[in-house]
Amino acid sequence: MTQFTHSLPYLHQTTTTFSNPSSSMNKNNQVPPDKPTKPWFPTSKALTTFGDTNCMEQLLVHCANAIETNDVTLAQQILWVLNNIAPQDGDSNQRLAYSFLRALTNRAVKTGTCKMLVEQVYSNAHNNLTIDTHRFSVIELANFVDLTPWHRFGYAAANAAILEATEGFSVIHIVDLSSTHCMQIPTLIDAIANRHEVAPLIKLTVSDHANCNSDQLIPPKLDLSYEELGSKLVNFARSRNVTLEFRVVSSSYTNGFASLIEHLRVQRLVYSGEALVINCHMMLHYIPDETLSNSNSYVYDSMSSTTTATTITTTTTSLRSLFLNALRGLDPTLVILVDEDVDLTSNNLVSRLRSAFNYLWIPYDTVDTFLPRGSKQRQWYEADICWKIENVIAHEGVQRVERVEPISKWEQRMRNANFQGIGFGEECVGEVKAMLDEHAAGWGLKKEDEHIVLTWKGHNVVFASAWLPA
Repeated sequence: MTQFTHSLPYLHQTTTTFSNPSSSMNKNNQVPPDKPTKPWFPTSKALTTFGDTNCMEQLLVHCANAIETNDVTLAQQILWVLNNIAPQDGDSNQRLAYSFLRALTNRAVKTGTCKMLVEQVYSNAHNNLTIDTHRFSVIELANFVDLTPWHRFGYAAANAAILEATEGFSVIHIVDLSSTHCMQIPTLIDAIANRHEVAPLIKLTVSDHANCNSDQLIPPKLDLSYEELGSKLVNFARSRNVTLEFRVVSSSYTNGFASLIEHLRVQRLVYSGEALVINCHMMLHYIPDETLSNSNSYVYDSMSSTTTATTITTTTTSLRSLFLNALRGLDPTLVILVDEDVDLTSNNLVSRLRSAFNYLWIPYDTVDTFLPRGSKQRQWYEADICWKIENVIAHEGVQRVERVEPISKWEQRMRNANFQGIGFGEECVGEVKAMLDEHAAGWGLKKEDEHIVLTWKGHNVVFASAWLPA
């Protein structure tokens, strides 16, 4: 996947940008009858040209610019073209473009001038712009994450690092900050049971972000409470002769898991001799970063772990970095950081769209290797991707929570918080490679400096890194 590099077929633009919506619309926000705005209808040959993936990307970029400048006619024209070349049930690139089309339409509906026209051109083919994300049972979610290395890669790397770092400890306290609701933990329990004749006591602490407000829920979603999930994990551990203590702390990424940090600080004072492992799996990028500095800023007291909103807009340190500083204050035995290797933090819509488009083609491309067309699991899988795309494109401010950062930025944050990276050993790399052998041939592994990277057809997908207090 490369970015668009050649010219776009000419789009005839009949009107200029609406700098004053009232000049072209009546008081009911309708186009006057004597000034109809008709979409441009390209020939079938032109549609074939537009069907090129790089051309679709450029169309999306032009559409985003038109929406941002309230150029109603051009936005309507491009939306019509995209609607005809990007069917929901097309090939992987068409489905990718459809998801971005849907997100841009949702963004346009939220804006003033474009709202009525976009609803008008779009309502014929798509009557419902909401995304129906599935609520998984535990078995469904366990099977779901096993379909692809997207999450299993991080599980395998983290488990190997945790086993090595906690060797000799009789109590291992794992704090699981994960977007997949502890689905890694059974594999870790298995690994611990297989490694020890007498397994250490495992304490598992999780943050119940599943109880956030409905607009803060992040896919994949679970259909049971964390208390019920904990009971199942305790029973599973018992079946493997491992004692597991499960604790839920009500805490949210929106304020940097402040109550969780406070809970851990108290626990650390009482139980200083146990191994403390902070396992962060695709969750930290939901903590607000510097790109939210023009909204409410936050004052985070790392000593008391309290967070308060202020109206100060000059804060240069994000809640994300302050959270890492608070983690360092806990003096953990090990911190695992696994996340997607892409930058979706830009406040510029076009820049963000390009980054997302040139990354999120990967899940659409890979799905053909493990899920048949029309299957329920495939619908669930692609609905979750659509949710991510819509959050990146259609939302702003605190509602835009998909602010993913690349490994280079996380490395800088971790070092600034006084952590040092440690490389993954050959045993860990071997475990990951063995796992990848269970999947399609396009998946690969790169070892870079002190971290490892999951790749698809040579493109970076997910990174895994391990950190110790410096």
